[in-house]
Amino acid sequence: MKRHALLSALLVLAGSLAPALAEEATSWAVSATVRHRVVPDVTYLTAGGQESKLDLIVPRDAPAPVPTLIYIHGGGWVGGSKEASDLALLPWIEQGWAVVNVEYRLGPVSLAPAAVEDCRCALRWVRENAATYGLDPNRIVVTGHSAGGHLSLTTGMLSAGAGFDNLCPKRNQDRAAGGPADVAVEEMPVAAIVNWFGITDVGDLIAGENAKTYAVQWMGSLPDRFELAKRLSPIELVRPGLPPVLTLHGDADPIVPYQHAVQLHAALDRAGVPNELHTILGGSHGGFDAEQTLEAYRVIREFVARHVTGPSS
Repeated sequence: MKRHALLSALLVLAGSLAPALAEEATSWAVSATVRHRVVPDVTYLTAGGQESKLDLIVPRDAPAPVPTLIYIHGGGWVGGSKEASDLALLPWIEQGWAVVNVEYRLGPVSLAPAAVEDCRCALRWVRENAATYGLDPNRIVVTGHSAGGHLSLTTGMLSAGAGFDNLCPKRNQDRAAGGPADVAVEEMPVAAIVNWFGITDVGDLIAGENAKTYAVQWMGSLPDRFELAKRLSPIELVRPGLPPVLTLHGDADPIVPYQHAVQLHAALDRAGVPNELHTILGGSHGGFDAEQTLEAYRVIREFVARHVTGPSS
């Protein structure tokens, strides 16, 4: 039986702190295991010959539906795994949130736009199954790092009519029997997006001086790759009425240009969308030190309290 990575993460966290804090950390770790349950490897979509799965970490016996984080891992759309991202979930679990940790089809299995399609279907699954797990569909925050930041943006910014929801089971309830597709799929609003140094202009990374191997690999030799890159770029999806967006980005990032964050921030401002850009001075592509990370989560907590949960949550 596979040992769930979250347990290991909690043990490492508790054991690595200074002795003066170890008892408090262990107390929190024990409390988390009592107050939360893990529902691993739930299939939310079967497409391209692969079952895409998600893990749920949900509070036990909550008196009301709880705010919910959807986390999407990074890896340049071509690597990474949900299991490797468990440590990123801990600050949210500590605050009593439910967490949904999503995997998706990677580039070596399915080229673009498969990852975007899968994450949209994961959001639809969460909304449709919210009552079963005590999730609040009106307080969903989508987040992720790097490619996961891009996917959190597209998941929260795309409209139902953009054409990337067609694989979702809700859209095709009778597809095995050849029945009619649902042509009136509802929108899937999220309460906020927290974007950790995500790609905002895909086309910028598949050609020219900023081209990156991972982006070129994700697009492959698709004949319409430049048009598709535009349709999958958050900078092209900006419009009034979007959910609030917080972007966190190091200004010395060699993998995703910091300018992507600056341009998105400016575009959101022009559209009147509530948003913030938190610049991590000297920050690279993640790997921030403890002080930088603590400050980032302080900003996140204030942003979420302002736009999602209220100051008392």
